[in-house]
Amino acid sequence: MVSALRRVAVCPPRSAGWADTERAGAWRELGFLHVPDFQTAGHQHGEMVAQLEEAGCQVLSLEGSGLSMDAVYAHDASLVTDLGAICLRMGKPSRCDEPAAHAALYVAAAIPVLGEIRAPGTVEAGDVLWLSEKTLLVGRGYRTNTEGINQLASLLGPYGIDVIPAPLPHGAGPQTCLHLMSLISLLDERTALADPCWLAVETMELLNKLEYRLIEIEQSERDTLACNVLSLGRGRLLALEENRRTNSLLLREGFDVRTFAGSELGINGGGGPTCLTRPIFRRDG
Repeated sequence: MVSALRRVAVCPPRSAGWADTERAGAWRELGFLHVPDFQTAGHQHGEMVAQLEEAGCQVLSLEGSGLSMDAVYAHDASLVTDLGAICLRMGKPSRCDEPAAHAALYVAAAIPVLGEIRAPGTVEAGDVLWLSEKTLLVGRGYRTNTEGINQLASLLGPYGIDVIPAPLPHGAGPQTCLHLMSLISLLDERTALADPCWLAVETMELLNKLEYRLIEIEQSERDTLACNVLSLGRGRLLALEENRRTNSLLLREGFDVRTFAGSELGINGGGGPTCLTRPIFRRDG
């Protein structure tokens, strides 16, 4: 999750229905904070794509019919491994069409598909964190259930990958999106940005065992998704510009922090740079 990002998929707001009056009218049911502003969201998405391309990423666009506005958070509907992609099954029913859109992109891009998560299992990739090449931490919460985690383990276990469940807090309840990656983002091979007050004891013990160094976010920026930071590799990070205190802390720690405005695109719908991107290929060198 921290090697140089070379290829990434995104879902532009227009593809996710932000310009469609009927779909945008469901903003309350989807958990958005206010009526979406398509023009602002589109501009901010363009800023993000420009940052990705400037960092050397090839950017692919996801398309689909009837996708909800949440599809702009392209990270969640699939998981990419060295063995191929896994199309997931969403815990949020309104996002049920997204895995098919991801599968279509992988077919078109000649990316192999290793498998899929099937009912009654649910897994959203915002709950999935690669701690090492052979260790996958998976948050057990309202979006990812035990059956889904077991199916992931069945798909990846034969290849020597250890899938470890990580209990998530109740937070504000099932109507909100509290993914594991809302609470921790990997910055390099041994450093993570975290909101440790919300991480389970088991997760903290595992991070300590693996000798991760934790940088704690500025607590006043929790609600503006300060913990949601995308590693571009080689010490480069992509963050929301609104989280100035946390970003300044990361700069003092020696990271190269690039930012884009995310008030409408990210904070309104509850998804930061990691949520807005589906990394497909990483490689250093």
